[in-house]
Amino acid sequence: MTNINPRQAAILTEIIRQYSHTAEPVGSNALLEHFKVSSATIRTEMSALEREDFIYQPHISSGRVPTDKGYRYFVNNMVETDANPRYELTVEKRVASLTDHVDRAIKIATETLSEMTGNTAFATLSDTVYFHGLHQLFSQPEFLDQLKAVSAARYLDALSDWLFANNPHEDLAIFIGRENPFAKTSGMAMVVARFGSPYSTRSAIGIVGPTRQDYGKVTTLVELTGQKLEQALGA
Repeated sequence: MTNINPRQAAILTEIIRQYSHTAEPVGSNALLEHFKVSSATIRTEMSALEREDFIYQPHISSGRVPTDKGYRYFVNNMVETDANPRYELTVEKRVASLTDHVDRAIKIATETLSEMTGNTAFATLSDTVYFHGLHQLFSQPEFLDQLKAVSAARYLDALSDWLFANNPHEDLAIFIGRENPFAKTSGMAMVVARFGSPYSTRSAIGIVGPTRQDYGKVTTLVELTGQKLEQALGA
């Protein structure tokens, strides 16, 4: 992957941060307050990032949005975020009391993960796939367009088949856009983590949503939910 200088990396990170919260292309003026350089310098650095395919301009005269390559660079270089104590307590409280009710524990875990990340959450146990929060996915601005919504629905159909046939080989895996093992042009992202279970050798939990994600937060929450679910099930 092409190297970028520290200032370009910082600008890319800020574009990703702003875009993940607003879903609006980020212009040079929106970056000025974060960098002690001129607007001309920021535009020059943004142009360099665009030439290397880390960001792109969806419309003439609009700001820039991250590409799959930009997100991947960010994910590969991001600093781990601390677990959210409030979230940890919430998951523990909801899941820990259901140690003798496996189905309910998994359903509560996916429900909580969906609520806290704003994505569709899923979990697998043997040959069963649990989903929660489809409304979270289809309320995202990316999928207000009918064609993109249909593409997202096809992604979910393919995801179910993939989860039945596969067990994640890594403790944590992040698939961004075309990296997905299916529906490569869907504009979707998946974060999935394995968790141990005495009831199955194939157990995983994760989220699916648009590529526009707060990857630091989402990754931390997926891992934490898997850990709490593993503890609750007595693995």
